[in-house]
Amino acid sequence: MNRDLRPELNGEILVEIIRDEMVESGHHGHLLILDVVGEELKSIGGSDLLIYPRSAIKGIQTAAMVRAGLELDPQELALVSASHAGSQRHLESAEKILKSVGLDERSLRNTPDRPLGAKERRAWGDKDPSSLAANCSGKHAGMIATSKINGWEIENYKDPNHPLQVLIREELEKLSGEEIKKISVDGCGAPLFAVSLKGLATAIHNLMNSTDPIHDAVFRSCREFPEMVSGEGRIITESMRQIPDLFAKDGAEGVMIASIRGKGTIVWKMSDGSQRGDWPLLAASLSHLGAKLHFDQISVYGDGRVVGQIRASKLALNVS
Repeated sequence: MNRDLRPELNGEILVEIIRDEMVESGHHGHLLILDVVGEELKSIGGSDLLIYPRSAIKGIQTAAMVRAGLELDPQELALVSASHAGSQRHLESAEKILKSVGLDERSLRNTPDRPLGAKERRAWGDKDPSSLAANCSGKHAGMIATSKINGWEIENYKDPNHPLQVLIREELEKLSGEEIKKISVDGCGAPLFAVSLKGLATAIHNLMNSTDPIHDAVFRSCREFPEMVSGEGRIITESMRQIPDLFAKDGAEGVMIASIRGKGTIVWKMSDGSQRGDWPLLAASLSHLGAKLHFDQISVYGDGRVVGQIRASKLALNVS
């Protein structure tokens, strides 16, 4: 029986694992870079590939909430766009969002989890998973607060037909230029709308270069508080700190978006869902937009010593 139901997902090798100067393994995927006007600058794999963008579209979800009347300080607004590490500051900010509409963490309906960050998970210890500690709690707090101020039902805010989710879908359709035809559910329990890789790139590019003050507010909140969008030492936070006007966001199963206002937009989807090559691949991709990302080499070891590294492929680097 042929179990390869989506052969188009295979893509090209974007990340290589090098051991003693030989490519030992590779991660396949699809990558698209748009230039300053939104035209294709570089494409590897298939830009028409339909994907689930996962948490990479949280900025778009946040924009829909603000359009529906959500008013928060920039720090809390950045958390709504976050896959946060689960620090005390993150949890307190999520609680603050809920308290702003007279609610508390008992209102959260996202999937319980332990903190995403390694340091934060160690600090959590053996406590049970909770919805507040889960990395999507800021987004869900924002969804609940938006529903509350509009008089919409809270218990079913995750339903794809809920007024808020309809607005999020419409925001994504408008920015991407695509009609949403496939809907699933994300790990956190929120609706998940499928778009093409090109549609995702177009949506992020339009969000970043929009004259809409709502889109600008989302961008500026994340730029002002990059530590709220992810966490200390994590690729999203550190890359935004290094590179002016960069907005970046990762998503589960190997999705990444990165856009520099006034320069261009990067999106990729790793076929196997791997994220272990994110640092070198992001650095290589940003170089096409004239930006330099500094990072520590991801080493490969043999007998306790460095014998290689994880690097972007020659295709991603655009070298012969």
